[in-house]
Parts: sequence; C-alpha cells; structure tokens
Amino acid sequence: MISKAQFDKEIEGIISNAVREDVGDGDHSSLACIPATAQGKAKLLVKDNGIIAGVEFAKKVFNYIDGDLKIETLIEDGTKVKYGDIVFYVEGASQSILKAERLVLNAMQRMSAIATKTKSYVDLLAGTGTKILDTRKTTPGIRALEKWAVNIGGGENHRFALYDMIMLKDNHIDFAGGITAAITKTKAYLKSNQKDLKIIVEARTLAEIEEILQNDGVYRILIDNFNYADTKMAVKLIGETCQTESSGGINEDTLRKYAECGVNYISSGALTHSVYNMDLSLKAV
Repeated sequence: MISKAQFDKEIEGIISNAVREDVGDGDHSSLACIPATAQGKAKLLVKDNGIIAGVEFAKKVFNYIDGDLKIETLIEDGTKVKYGDIVFYVEGASQSILKAERLVLNAMQRMSAIATKTKSYVDLLAGTGTKILDTRKTTPGIRALEKWAVNIGGGENHRFALYDMIMLKDNHIDFAGGITAAITKTKAYLKSNQKDLKIIVEARTLAEIEEILQNDGVYRILIDNFNYADTKMAVKLIGETCQTESSGGINEDTLRKYAECGVNYISSGALTHSVYNMDLSLKAV
C-alpha cells in the first residue's frame, strides 16, 4: 500500500481540484449577496441511517477554504447515525462556509454510503476470520476518498493503484504466455528494477492453482469466480504456502459462504461502485 505521505498528497490533490472545479474565479452567488464580514454557523444534518464517514475530510476542506473556520465535532467517523443526528457545527465567515458546502456534502454523502455498505459486509463476515477488501473499481479522481471510506467502515484496502502491488490477472497471464512465464518475467523485472512489490496471481481453475504453487515468490492467490466446492479445494491445496483471496460476483447472499470456505480475504468492487449516497445536508443555524 501507499505511504501516509502519499495518501495525504492524494487527499490534498482531491481538495484543490474539487475547489478549482466548483469555485473557479469565485462563488458569485455568495459574493453577490453576503457581505465579506458576515459571520455564520451551520450544522451537518443526517437525513438517513448508516455509518457516517468523511468528518475528518470535511475538516481538511474547511481548513483549505478558510483556516479561521471553527468546527465542533459531535459525531466521529465510523459512528452509526440515524435521521436527525447532527454530526458537527461549523462557524465563521458565511462566504467561506457556503464555498465549502457542496464539496463537503458530495464527499461525505458518498463516503458514508461506502462505509455503510462496508460495515454491512464486515458484519456478515463476523466470526469467520475472513477480511473484506476493496478494489480499483473506484470513481476516477477520488479513489483516496473511497478507499478511506472502506477503512472507516471496517474493511481493508487492496492495492491503491497499479504502482504499489503486482497483480497478474487473466490477461497478463495470457499475454505473457502462461502462468509460469508471467511469474518468472515478473520476478526478473522486480529484481532488475530494484522494486520490492508483493505478487498476487489470479487463478481460473484448480489446475492453474497447482501451477502457481510450483513457483515461489507469490504472496497471494486470487481464486476468481470459483464455486464453493472448488474454493474449498483451492484453500486446501494452497494451505499455508501463501494467502488466499476470493473474488468475482460475490454479494451479500454469497459472502459468508465463501468466507466459510476458509479464504483469508474476499475482494468486492461493489463496496465502491454500487452504493447510494447517504442523505446529508448543511443547514444554517
């Protein structure tokens, strides 16, 4: 995974780009009718049920817009919320609050939806020892926010991008000339470029798992689109040689059954690509 410094840089980039996109040369609606000296206060109101996420991000946005804005936090990230709850108050220049409003709401609504879905998956896996992972199936430009939300919901992050982990999937394997060729070439590439990256290899059949196991240096085997019986067999074949991960169309109805097959991880793109935003609003008080 990427370092904290890299992650913080991603968040800073998201904020600066979002403000550029939304504000441009000025919030003329506010500039036209709100005096620069006007002071105001607003509350973040919950109009839904779920897990709140994005409070810490909102603080970063408010600080970016105006370092003099004051935030009183009532509910922290990762907390279960219900309709009518107040998450925080923000107080200061009215123009600054209005300038930050839409970015804060857009981010927190989506982050809260992702955290809520992730928490529901985590709860379904309770007692199995299997952990839920996100994927790269994220919204372009705000991946860091969505993966942050998965963490808040109790899930774990898979690789952040193409540069921080090796994942040899079906197309890599086919283009490279097979599993062994792909692994061999990958290890040679990492050595020659002095890179220390973990290697995950996707398997489509039990025969492919057997071939992967003939190669050392594999960190995790991705057991992709297997049924329950073959997943159990795959876990038995792999044993303690490396980590195991199930993926491929796994949903709320099948999640626990795959976990009970004994895999270490289950990855799900649905955590980030199939959610409905939580209803939140920022209201003047």
